[in-house]
Amino acid sequence: MSTAPRTVNAYAAFDKTGECKPWQYQSRPLGDEDVEIKISHCGICGSDVHQIDSSWGPAEYPCVAGHEIIGEVTAAGPSVKNLAIGDRVGVGAQVWACLNRAPGDNCRDCADSHDALCDGIVWAINGAYKDGARSFGGFADYIRVDSNYAFKIPDALPSDVAAPLLCAGATVFTPLKQEGEQEIRSLGAEEFYNLSDPEDQKKAAGCVDFLLLTANAKNMPYDLYMSLVRKRGTLIMVGLPEDQVKITPWFLVPRAVRVRGSVIGSIADIKDMLELSAKANVRPIIQKVPMVDLNKGLDMVRDGSVRYRVVLEN
Repeated sequence: MSTAPRTVNAYAAFDKTGECKPWQYQSRPLGDEDVEIKISHCGICGSDVHQIDSSWGPAEYPCVAGHEIIGEVTAAGPSVKNLAIGDRVGVGAQVWACLNRAPGDNCRDCADSHDALCDGIVWAINGAYKDGARSFGGFADYIRVDSNYAFKIPDALPSDVAAPLLCAGATVFTPLKQEGEQEIRSLGAEEFYNLSDPEDQKKAAGCVDFLLLTANAKNMPYDLYMSLVRKRGTLIMVGLPEDQVKITPWFLVPRAVRVRGSVIGSIADIKDMLELSAKANVRPIIQKVPMVDLNKGLDMVRDGSVRYRVVLEN
């Protein structure tokens, strides 16, 4: 088993026009706790488009996006204990955290099992390791990551539908889990409100204890969303719109409503999410696109025509 860098065949964006082209790069050497993964599937997340298009700020190009990755372990460092060659695994938006492994590490977030908030976090896309090496994502044939962030995929989950769970699934599951069982007893929709209809707006006012806001459009009506939340309720944002969030204090202060954010999930959260998805038969609705047609898949996400997640297949 070679720990030397390997040539990775990827699809990279070279500027904010957003077109991805074939590109090769040399991977990092395989570290003691790293695994190498041959990628079979990778979902396209909205944040991939934001990165490629520089809509969250200037990206570092070439940019290889993709962070809903499924594949097979093809190599493992000598200190890897939780995985073996041949295991089917998934990788999400995070590929490294300090986990207080090194002498002198004193990360409060990692100590509290909130490793997704580690100050030293390395993201799958446009991240930077301590040695200065850049991270590249899953629009490729191989990837190397810290084994702690490669998660065994339950046998009950097919690879194509498992891919979106590694980011979208974890992002939605984590705040629901943290808010407790009472709020998430049933995920089946029992009522429908068209919030562009003034009459439906009145009917929906104060209708929920817990509102999970996944949208990332511009100029969203945050006061309207706040009006849906009951007194002492919670609004959690997981979408990342490009503009500012503006909320009138009257919707917040007198009603004791909490507003907070949530990003991906910890190691424990992602393991719990995969276990629940397998047991409860949770399956995203996907459209498969060959990896070579990546740009077609990106355009489907940009124009909103995808129903409901593009999954690339090598």
